Amino acid sequence: MSTPFLEDYFAFLRFQSVSTEPALAPQVAACAEWLERKFRAMGLEARVYPTAGHPIVVARSTPKPGRRTLLIYGHYDVQPADPLEEWHTPPFEPTVRDGLVYARGATDNKGQLLAHILGVEKTLRERGELPVNIIFLAEGEEESGSEHLAAFLEAHREELRCDLIAISDTGMVARGLPSLTYGLRGILAMEVRLHGAETDLHSGLYGGVAPNPATLLARMLATLHDADFRVAIPGFYDDVAPLQAWERKEWARLPLDEAFFKEAIHSQALLGEGGYTPVERAWGRPTAEINGIGGGYQGSGSKTVIPREAFAKLSFRLVPNQKPAQIEACVRAHLERVCPPQVRMEILTGHGGQPFLCDPNGPDGLAARRALVRTWGVEPALIREGGSIPILEALRGTLGVEILLLGMALPDCACHAPNESFPLENFEAGMRLNQALLEELARA
Repeated sequence: MSTPFLEDYFAFLRFQSVSTEPALAPQVAACAEWLERKFRAMGLEARVYPTAGHPIVVARSTPKPGRRTLLIYGHYDVQPADPLEEWHTPPFEPTVRDGLVYARGATDNKGQLLAHILGVEKTLRERGELPVNIIFLAEGEEESGSEHLAAFLEAHREELRCDLIAISDTGMVARGLPSLTYGLRGILAMEVRLHGAETDLHSGLYGGVAPNPATLLARMLATLHDADFRVAIPGFYDDVAPLQAWERKEWARLPLDEAFFKEAIHSQALLGEGGYTPVERAWGRPTAEINGIGGGYQGSGSKTVIPREAFAKLSFRLVPNQKPAQIEACVRAHLERVCPPQVRMEILTGHGGQPFLCDPNGPDGLAARRALVRTWGVEPALIREGGSIPILEALRGTLGVEILLLGMALPDCACHAPNESFPLENFEAGMRLNQALLEELARA
């Protein structure tokens, strides 16, 4: 790979653009300014827009009449690097080992975003123009919830008008196997709290007399699933879109069998809803998960108390046709039904996002698939993913166009974890993919 491309990549990675840490706000702002300079050096119009949080960077090519407009979205903020002691090399000093670039943001999302930017730069250098009009939208708050993106999209709807959106913030099934992600699960986060006595109680004096919120909460949580680990909340499955026959056939050919999942999670056994393969459960079925439980004494040794309160954090992954508001109503009704009268319950609602689904067999989906074949030399896998990208709802809803998800992350890239990495071959392929995608979309 040529040195200038690597210099740009490493310079981009050195910014400690952690959006969730207020002390690093100057680093986030400096990263946005670096992007603006990079875009302008390529010959694009570029501007940094301040928000009530972190800046948004918009760049565009000079629009040519009669050509389609592609908006490429990405984010330049990154996850915190903690725990620092688990990194083999400093997280914000990029290091290359065995063909992998190690740094925070190497994959998520700086590496993937910059591959698109450099692909556009390469096309401009080689041809002097682009086959389609391009808009880049890079935000600095994705890792902290994209709090100000929806309002920005609404305020700049006309400026961002486009025919299609492309995002590379998803993954590939395996090394060398390109993937077009046409579906993501939605999400609903909630918290349930049970309140008992006004203070913790001595379990010797009041055990067998006072209601124990931790015990009662455990009994309530056990009602979320039946004996076969199917979600037991009434109404939960009412709107679930069933998997289509072609999807199950497509996924069955992928190297994602039970052994793969056991190795991926370092477990001797899997658990989940019956009647579905592990990949079908992970991509195409809804779930109810307990993300955390707390209450009472948490220190070392014993402290014999009946806790005054207990809580559990819950999340529900949703599939097409399920809506967060409707699922929230079902969950609330269920918890109210099973809550014992001896405690007071409090239910808090967290973030939520709609499921995402697009047509991989439509004209633009087929164009993307051709671009992936040109880039990697093999037919791409057509996949859904189990995670959620809530901003897709804002992008598609406000701009009113379809979205292509063309991720280049590998399953072992350690996004959000120490020693995050990105293969140089994927970085280079991302540039080629951008060039092929622009050409194929121009023909579509």
